[in-house]
Amino acid sequence: MKKMILGVAAASMLFACKTQNVTTPAPEQPVVASINLVDVENDKVWVTVDPDKFTVESTTFNIPKTVPGTYSEDNYGKFTEGFKALDYKGNEMPVTKLDDNSYTIANAKDLDKVMYQVNDSFDWENEGGVYSMAGTNILKDENFLLNLHGFVGYFDKMKEKEFRLEIERPADLIAGTALTVDNTIDGEKGTKTDVYNLDRYFEVIDNPIMYSSPDTTSFMVQDMQVLLSVYSPNEKHSAESLKPGMEKMIRAQKKFLGDINSTDKYAILVYLSDSPGEGNAGNFGALEHHTSTVVVMPESMEASALDKSMTDIVSHEFFHIITPLGIHSNEVHYFDYNDPKMSQHLWMYEGVTEYFANLFQVNQGLINNQEFYNRMVEKINTSKRFDDTVPFTVMSKNILEDEYKDSYYNVYQKGALIGMALDIRLRELSGGKMGILDLMKKLNAKYGKDKPFNDDELIPVIVELTYPEIQEFFDTYVSGPTPIPYDEFFAKVGLEEKEVMTEVGFFIKGQTPYITANQQTMEIIFRPNIELNSFLQDFGVKGGDTLKSVNGTEYTIQNVYDLIMASQGWEEGDDISMTVKRDGEEIKLEGKVSTPQAMEKTYAEMQNADSDQIELRNAWLKG
Repeated sequence: MKKMILGVAAASMLFACKTQNVTTPAPEQPVVASINLVDVENDKVWVTVDPDKFTVESTTFNIPKTVPGTYSEDNYGKFTEGFKALDYKGNEMPVTKLDDNSYTIANAKDLDKVMYQVNDSFDWENEGGVYSMAGTNILKDENFLLNLHGFVGYFDKMKEKEFRLEIERPADLIAGTALTVDNTIDGEKGTKTDVYNLDRYFEVIDNPIMYSSPDTTSFMVQDMQVLLSVYSPNEKHSAESLKPGMEKMIRAQKKFLGDINSTDKYAILVYLSDSPGEGNAGNFGALEHHTSTVVVMPESMEASALDKSMTDIVSHEFFHIITPLGIHSNEVHYFDYNDPKMSQHLWMYEGVTEYFANLFQVNQGLINNQEFYNRMVEKINTSKRFDDTVPFTVMSKNILEDEYKDSYYNVYQKGALIGMALDIRLRELSGGKMGILDLMKKLNAKYGKDKPFNDDELIPVIVELTYPEIQEFFDTYVSGPTPIPYDEFFAKVGLEEKEVMTEVGFFIKGQTPYITANQQTMEIIFRPNIELNSFLQDFGVKGGDTLKSVNGTEYTIQNVYDLIMASQGWEEGDDISMTVKRDGEEIKLEGKVSTPQAMEKTYAEMQNADSDQIELRNAWLKG
């Protein structure tokens, strides 16, 4: 999103010898990017970018190396091939390839357009190292997931020019997008071309589009229209089946946010993978945009499990309308897609967003207090796997460097915990009247999406908007190396560490699995060195047992993911059978499904909490 101020050439005034007539310069044309979704060749599509006439001697065409929200260098240019530049007579021009993402073209004044083919990332081995939700899919006549940063590039110094996006597509596929189609042109052989007019390149990559057979619905939340588009190849799920959960969630979010309102339209594009890792999307989650989110999940999930996961994932992405989409630094606003400079405030962009995605659920009664505490404890336990003495601002600023890039997952763990601790501290200093949501509203009023801040000024501004004591909080726990003393912060709101029975997964407790693999035989083994949950113990499973089948379906490490997904749909009281091998003998276990529980250390409410602690807790969770 780096803003390039374009120099406007002075209009040439041509004077005849006597008449002094003025010739009006031709109006500046937009950059036209065309994508052909009809003539698909081996899961590749042709893209053409026409930049209008150049006045410079040479130019460079770029496909993004990285994009906002991913915080990784993905080199989307590696998915392109057959790049060529054409002059106005249709002849190919010499091109110098600088790297995976960039091409230099000399004699730019002769350049008419560039053309290239794009592969989809889902078909690549390991998806080319790209997160599925930031990736692309090309499935002829059925589905096109267009994260447009994977298709459309830009010319140097032209990111701020207007863009016209033209997409030729089969007539029976429709677009899921927050964009408005300005025009649709009927073509030959049952095709249509959708035309989108956009102000600048950022709007191109900020508006993903999913073309597929119609499976859409919409609903209104206050004055915002929410569009839901779903691709489920085996029709296991649908837009209508997901609608109740999404509507309930977003209504709760809007109520939690109050007067924050940044868009009148929001699109949720859901791609469900039916063969994860087998030439299809294999990692799951979502990627945020200003007015939409792309969600990738496994189609095999049961409805209730998918609904729960969607609530957690989509709520996180929706809260990004606060930050960084609303409140952000120059590094984000003027983002350089091919030489990115990172901000030091991932604690806010991702951490506070993840914190809100959990806080709003307890605030609005979607989960109870203890469930919220358990989620925070799980984040504490996971965050301790990372170096807890690395200043978060340092890690954030250098997240693309080898030393820090593997710590990115911690922004969802310790980043959220920084948000929680800051929230409690603000509530304490204000007598319960001000929390972190109030702070974000103040920052939104001061900055907003069109006014970025200097990276070094954010913390002083936060101190100015809140309390002098908050400077010490940041110096100690965010910019400094001191781990957060969670016991102290939880004590302020009347919580103490306890061992309690909590609900866990059938085969996983938090981040700890109850099963492992025999790499030689590919068999699934129940771990002998861990206490199994209540369901497994009551059902008769013992540590060291080899799992052979569940409900008649055989499982190995190769399809263990299917087992985890299936278990998320098990209901209390369902009949279940399991065959295990113990001491060389196969044993069939039969019984009923019961809710798996395990003893865990967590934080729970003190029985003897005083009135100040209880009042502060209520302000924290319900204020």
